[in-house]
Amino acid sequence: MLFTEIKDTINLFDFKHISEDRKTILQQLVDYIQNKTDNKLPVRLNLICTHNSRRSHLSQVWAQTAAAYYDVKNVSCYSGGTEATALFQMAAKTLQHSGFRIKTISEGLNPVYSIKFSSNEPPVIGFSKTYDDEFNPESEFAAIMTCSQADGGCPFIAGAEKRIPITFEDPKISDGTQNQKEIYLERSLQIGTEMFYIFSQIKK
Repeated sequence: MLFTEIKDTINLFDFKHISEDRKTILQQLVDYIQNKTDNKLPVRLNLICTHNSRRSHLSQVWAQTAAAYYDVKNVSCYSGGTEATALFQMAAKTLQHSGFRIKTISEGLNPVYSIKFSSNEPPVIGFSKTYDDEFNPESEFAAIMTCSQADGGCPFIAGAEKRIPITFEDPKISDGTQNQKEIYLERSLQIGTEMFYIFSQIKK
């Protein structure tokens, strides 16, 4: 069972707002997950952005939550960057605002967070790392490129069975402005809506 506050956020998701062109892009990931599910194989998704600080974490958390919500089995979601920085605090606060329960496991320049969407499910462990960090899978995974810079800057992702660009506009453009909170929430809701759409299409 997802936390009530997260269910309230999910009620804001409207698949009708996803354009047909965008659904065509998302269909690549639907097909990948469906193929794994049909063959009763683990689904491993590594969501990748340049700094592993904003979009890749939002995508990882919402994808894992969507898998649980739609009861798609054996799904493990990871995230990484072309370089490691830190999970940006506003991204963590945005998830918290949407109902996720976040606990700091360790502090420092690159804090480690426990991000829970349900009292009975294991947390997503959030911290910044490169896509090929030992925390992430070595092989048999799909590389989901969540930003165009990482997509262009990584011509080859070692171990990836499939590479799927599903890019999002960077909420970083709002940093230091009055509408930062609003922009981060807007991007999180877009990512959540699209991840939930993807998993809603999986036939079990």
